[in-house]
Amino acid sequence: MKINMCLILFSLRQHTTYKLILAANRDEFYNRKTETASYWPDHPEILGGKDLEARRQNGTCGTWMAMTTVGKIAMVTNYRDFKNLKQQAPSRGHLVSDFLIGHQDPEQYLRQVEKNKNDYNGFNLIAGDVDNLFYLSNYRDGMEKILPGFYGLSNHLLETPWPKVELAKSRMEPLMKNTTIEPEQLFEIMRDETRFQTNQLPDTGIGMEREKALSSMFIKTDGYGTRCSTVVLIKHSGETIFSERTYNLNNFSFDTKRFDFQIK
Repeated sequence: MKINMCLILFSLRQHTTYKLILAANRDEFYNRKTETASYWPDHPEILGGKDLEARRQNGTCGTWMAMTTVGKIAMVTNYRDFKNLKQQAPSRGHLVSDFLIGHQDPEQYLRQVEKNKNDYNGFNLIAGDVDNLFYLSNYRDGMEKILPGFYGLSNHLLETPWPKVELAKSRMEPLMKNTTIEPEQLFEIMRDETRFQTNQLPDTGIGMEREKALSSMFIKTDGYGTRCSTVVLIKHSGETIFSERTYNLNNFSFDTKRFDFQIK
């Protein structure tokens, strides 16, 4: 299993104050080396964490989610299909960093990725900017422009109604009526540890006991679980909050970083 982000909720161009409201959990092995969110020294316009184990020879790292100070944004989840894993597949985290580092518009970039999408293990990739987001998966045909709306994505296709997705959306939806939203409100939602009954869960090839352990929004298991949560709030004016909460895996206390900037 490689780099993962396992739950993303986002509202695009539906709120009177915010152009984009996003909350996400990154689930990963606890021993996987990671750098928490910061501006990247080699690309100071990029803000996000780094997967230090998916480093190329030129030093470029992959990431699960990041954005730029000019409003480009990208994120990836894995499509969970353990019956068809490729052992030598490239890191899906580079699908995010390559877009943010490059100069192609999102449609051009995703068309390029689509040509080689089957080289990768299953993925869902969202890429674009604060005005236009696009979605590509190697488990469905074609690229999709994401229309204004409220969406959930886990380890199946966009808007697949897995229980954790439906629960997260139901918890987040009341906030959409508020004029302003605080990151803490979204972090609290993403910390939910509710597990679901096996008759509610998909069969992704890992066995029902493991399916249940991974069914919660916030995952805690031996050696694997939710490493961090990320909240992004972008106002129509371009005023942006990017906040990441990283969990201490010994006692699940946390450290929170917040970055405020104006999209250029």
